[in-house]
Amino acid sequence: MDLHHLNLHARNDGTDTFLELIANPFRSAFTVTAIWASLGTSIGITILLALLFSLVRPRHSLVYAPKVKHADLKHAPPPVGKGMFAWIKPIINTREAQLVDTVGLDAAIFLRFTKMCRNIFICLSIIGCLVMIPVNITQSREPSDSTTSSTFNMMTPLNIKNPTAIWSQVVCAWAFDFIVAFFLWRNYRAVRTLRRKYFQSSEYQRSLHARTLMITDIPPNSRTDEGILRLTDKVNPTAALPRAAIGRNVRDLPSIIKEHEEVVRELESVLAKYLKNPDRLPAKRPTIRPPRRQRAKHPGGKVDAIDYLTVRIRVLEEEIKHGRASIDRRNAMPYGFASWDNIEHAHAVAWNARRKSPEGTTITLAPRPSDLIWENLPLTKSARKWKRLVNFIWVTCLTLVWIVPNGLIAIFLSNLSNLGLVWPSFQRSLEANPNVWAAVQGIASPALTSLVYLALPVIFRRLSIQGGSKTKTSRERHVLGHLYAFFVFNNLVVFSLFSVAWYFVTFVIDKTKNHEDAWQAILESRTYAKLVSALCTMSPFWVTYLLQRNLGAAIDLVQLVTMVWVWFAKTFLSPTPRQAIEWTAPPPFDYASYYNYFLFYATVALCFATLQPIVLPVTALYFGVDAMLKKYLLMYVFVTKNESGGSFWRVIFNRIIFATILANVIIALVAKSSGTWTMVFCVVPLPFLMIGFKIYCMKAFDSDCEFYNRANLNDAEALGVNKTDKKASDRLSSKFGHPALYKPLLTPMVHAKAANALKEIYQGRLDQGDMGGEYSDIAMNPMLASDPGKSADPSPFEVVPESHLDFSYYKDRADFRDEFGGGIYGRPEDLMTERSHTPRSTLRGEWSPGSSRASSPAPSLPSMPPLKMQDGSEYVDPTGLVHPAFRVPLSRGDSGNSVLGAYSNTDEADARLLSHAQAPAHTDIANPIDRWRTRGYGPVVQEDEPTFTSYEAYRSQR
Repeated sequence: MDLHHLNLHARNDGTDTFLELIANPFRSAFTVTAIWASLGTSIGITILLALLFSLVRPRHSLVYAPKVKHADLKHAPPPVGKGMFAWIKPIINTREAQLVDTVGLDAAIFLRFTKMCRNIFICLSIIGCLVMIPVNITQSREPSDSTTSSTFNMMTPLNIKNPTAIWSQVVCAWAFDFIVAFFLWRNYRAVRTLRRKYFQSSEYQRSLHARTLMITDIPPNSRTDEGILRLTDKVNPTAALPRAAIGRNVRDLPSIIKEHEEVVRELESVLAKYLKNPDRLPAKRPTIRPPRRQRAKHPGGKVDAIDYLTVRIRVLEEEIKHGRASIDRRNAMPYGFASWDNIEHAHAVAWNARRKSPEGTTITLAPRPSDLIWENLPLTKSARKWKRLVNFIWVTCLTLVWIVPNGLIAIFLSNLSNLGLVWPSFQRSLEANPNVWAAVQGIASPALTSLVYLALPVIFRRLSIQGGSKTKTSRERHVLGHLYAFFVFNNLVVFSLFSVAWYFVTFVIDKTKNHEDAWQAILESRTYAKLVSALCTMSPFWVTYLLQRNLGAAIDLVQLVTMVWVWFAKTFLSPTPRQAIEWTAPPPFDYASYYNYFLFYATVALCFATLQPIVLPVTALYFGVDAMLKKYLLMYVFVTKNESGGSFWRVIFNRIIFATILANVIIALVAKSSGTWTMVFCVVPLPFLMIGFKIYCMKAFDSDCEFYNRANLNDAEALGVNKTDKKASDRLSSKFGHPALYKPLLTPMVHAKAANALKEIYQGRLDQGDMGGEYSDIAMNPMLASDPGKSADPSPFEVVPESHLDFSYYKDRADFRDEFGGGIYGRPEDLMTERSHTPRSTLRGEWSPGSSRASSPAPSLPSMPPLKMQDGSEYVDPTGLVHPAFRVPLSRGDSGNSVLGAYSNTDEADARLLSHAQAPAHTDIANPIDRWRTRGYGPVVQEDEPTFTSYEAYRSQR
């Protein structure tokens, strides 16, 4: 059975033809002409798109440079002129130090990784083209066929007749590994320097998460603020006392808020379609079918969409208001946070706790509050392990299941003539309409593959959340790992070696049918030679594949997909004002997908570096071009949604190590197939050396990259710190409290041109009504802050004029800031004032009477619509009230203090200490530090101890 010379047309049986196509899907030889054509089209179209971008960019700065308009002074990119090629100079002149301030550390490390890959493949290209190609060509025998592909076959070790020439493969393997290791070490050291500077930056120094630890898996008897203090004290090498905040159970509030957002967006979409032409409204009002759980209340089937969604929004807002008001300190969760005044103290505790688990807890540095996946924090260790196992099974099944569709797409959809060989009726249609089917072939295969690859990150993100990821950055790292494994297994290993695996299976089956020994059949199959032959035969495909990647880089630069979609939506659909505003915002950069693509290309190039050395300069060209284009996009277009401070580096470092080891395995296969066992033994140490190199880098750099100060601090350094106070603990609770307690609710947006029509279709229902009826006999409406005495507009809709359909008007609002642009404008909830260490969002009143129509400062006060300033912005109460969930419950001693007791500044920890006072024990006077450290909190008392009042009594006091 010859793997490369199959006479398919001699067969009449469609089944045999199908099997032969699977055995050798790439029947047609890759010609030199095809590769030159691929190179010409790739470079030509890339240059054409770059020229088109240079021509259009000055006239469409909102699309090609949105960060110039929206970024603040510190994060604004360098100004770019209106000239056709003026965008090139800032890219060349902007250095890494300025990049860190402009685009953040994540983006700077991404660009460093791209340049590192470029430099690696430039060095490898010099060795590959000057050493491997001459050796392979001079030591190869002439191939038996006279096809044009013989030129590329001569560059491979496929036809080498002199086994001694394989030593060049072994020598290049060692040289390539040393080059890769050198660049990895050099960049690892640079990343450590960047991390140290990041720790010293003003933003990090003023951030709350930098001085905060997250404690998970807290046992039930320690789920109090005092319990957290006792847990951290077991690993605290300093005398500094932190502020603590235990997590609170928000029950089903997150799901209700999520449903509220979905209903608001659905109402906006319904109104945008219905009011598209306000002067000519449709004869029938839009209808909707309620969700399954709501259909019992609406037995008539479809209902009026506008009325139903409006009522549903009000019901959900009442549920959210009641849910927020009913949260209290009694229902604690198995996670909490501890914050210090100094970053050094927090990092010293984290360093000391990295291998310790006091009472089974896990103590780590806290991420940014916006980075937390709150629903996964209460998971126990056993539940998280089980979820990870289930997640691994799902990812593995998805990776294995894709083998069959991937093979069928590669065999039939990418070459419809193969489908005609096994489907006679389709062959007749193919011959009758060749142009139509040629267009289908050119569109169907890349379109279907692209849709799958667009859906994969979404699927893996959901699986990672289900798998128990605690933060969004860890979720993205897991997505990157899953994507890389999926691509390498399906698109490299299976795609390149599928024909060999099929040949091996059929060969062994045929031998066993003739009653021959299976082991002997395996030995006779010459698997090593077939593997090398298949890889060498496939190498021209990967050359053309990498050549075409430059087109993807140019398409990203032109923003072709985004512009086409926005044009289509504005022309043929009815976008909502919120969607129009979001289109003008800087889009977030998908690090997981782009890292995966770059790592996959690097893996392919390393694996085929000695099999087809021409792949090395092609890969160097790609990374050289994309390093410049991605630099422009990150400087002027994309933003980092969740800044992680460079946490992707170790993930990509490990994948490059794996790719190098995989390349060593392929070189060992070549040595076994065409060389000797001595050559194989010379390659064997390389994987172990790379693993040792990884361990060395981990021990040498990781701790400096993770911790601000590894050295243990002396207790004397903490003697001068201020004692923790109740207000500071409340601020920590509010900033690291669940966002369901503070997140402002969305208000439906309506275009200004439809405002008059909206009043008509609502028939007077735009008025919110008596906002104080539930609480008093006086109807109170909100007043304009700019004009006291004048009633503010109580409309439940936000009217957006045409001139305000721009992100610049909404970039400071939480509903837009959290999704777009958080990386360049900063997160107010994580910043602290230099004087009082109070989070800025607390000073600005993120949770305040004006933060949401459904939130209230206290359970006994009515919920008011947001007060509107003269410029249309919301009035924010500067008092920054603390949510009831984080107010200390009344002790018995305060039970007669009525409502004022709930807002008392009395430190309940001290009160409890006094209520349980005992005779002082004998202590060592010579060691006053230990005595000082135990003053801030008393013994951990259970929630049901008689020291507290009952829950009902507490509610009555509130």
